[in-house]
Amino acid sequence: MSTFKIEGGYKLKGELEPQGAKNEALQVICATLLTEQQTTIENIPEIRDVLKLIEILQGLGVKVERLEKGHFSFDASKVDTDYLKSPEYAEQAAVLRGSIMIIGPLLARFGQGFIPQPGGDKIGRRRVDTHFIGLQKLGARFEFDRENKWFSVSAEKLTGAYMLLDEASVTGTANIVMAAVLAEGTTTIYNAACEPYLQQLCKMLVAMGAKIDGIGSNLLRVYGVSSLNSCNHRILPDMIEVGSFIGLAAMTASEIAIKNVGIGHLGIIPESFRRLGIIVEQAGDDLLVKDTEHYEIDSYIDGSIMTIADAPWPGLTPDLLSVFLVVATQAKGSVLIHQKMFESRLFFVDKLIDMGAQIILCDPHRATVIGLDRKHALRATKMVSPDIRAGIALLIAAMSAKGTSTINNIEQIDRGYENIDGRLNALGARISRM
Repeated sequence: MSTFKIEGGYKLKGELEPQGAKNEALQVICATLLTEQQTTIENIPEIRDVLKLIEILQGLGVKVERLEKGHFSFDASKVDTDYLKSPEYAEQAAVLRGSIMIIGPLLARFGQGFIPQPGGDKIGRRRVDTHFIGLQKLGARFEFDRENKWFSVSAEKLTGAYMLLDEASVTGTANIVMAAVLAEGTTTIYNAACEPYLQQLCKMLVAMGAKIDGIGSNLLRVYGVSSLNSCNHRILPDMIEVGSFIGLAAMTASEIAIKNVGIGHLGIIPESFRRLGIIVEQAGDDLLVKDTEHYEIDSYIDGSIMTIADAPWPGLTPDLLSVFLVVATQAKGSVLIHQKMFESRLFFVDKLIDMGAQIILCDPHRATVIGLDRKHALRATKMVSPDIRAGIALLIAAMSAKGTSTINNIEQIDRGYENIDGRLNALGARISRM
């Protein structure tokens, strides 16, 4: 287990460029299984979760070539589905939640797919029913081995169908769309997720020859085709990393330019930070965070305390609520953070309370933050990163704190942020990896 040692209290200055979007990368890499022809993907973030998924594809027989940093080619002309029954696959897939998205492509192209109960962040219940209910509507047979916790799907052929998803699951929608592009007939998906990641997946599939209407909306129509071709796809900048950098600049009272952020795909993220009083200026496709020594939280028109809550796109992504919560600890004013989607994601706040933050954990989903307005700096402490997003929030807190903090289990942070210590140190941070 690796550890970060952070000397807090230093301001940062300079430019950062976000990595490619992790959540998009996991989807589009799985989509390479849908064609026998070679596909290439640019701007892939070389982080733990993405590299693990690439290892799974290589185990399946996909020829993967790293052309240059972040630029890979995939040749899935020869896939060995027997690998799905190997102990190596079971071990790899069980620790990577994103591996569930190989099910749709494998079912569509080879008529079968197996996956152990997926792992990932321990942030509350993360059911997978939407995936398999959708695949069943396309004609797949579904089995769950409760003793060994294995899911399997199979079908001689898939047929288009109408479905109303019980939740707007991003990965569930991705799996169903990838299966439907090779199904016979038309598939209508209502209450589909429409996050930029899903839009990018659909655009990649269209470039490969798929026929999809309604991209960017919650009503998708997929017209099945017999086969898909090659394409070259470029992944968007990671909006979660962009938001993390905005929060980092605010907490450390720094001035940072975030370059090439993909403004059109950030949704309400910049405006949500402005509601905390943070100055976020746009210059072309760049964001400049400045004058962060003091920032004051807005209130509603009637003077009541503001709530920042997650919601399906185009609402605020739940992956950034941990960062918003940390940033609010040094603001002037109070805010209610409402994490609706996952009931364990706020349980890291006890570490912030130990550091001197004024936070009331109302229940598993809600926390009220009373900002310190920099009258009292957070105290350095020893912490453990419980998941990717809480991990980056704790790192931001440690960088603003007085003294030297340590964060254990930083492999969680590495799952989502590439070389985060090196990139921040280049701006003046003091982070040592041990």
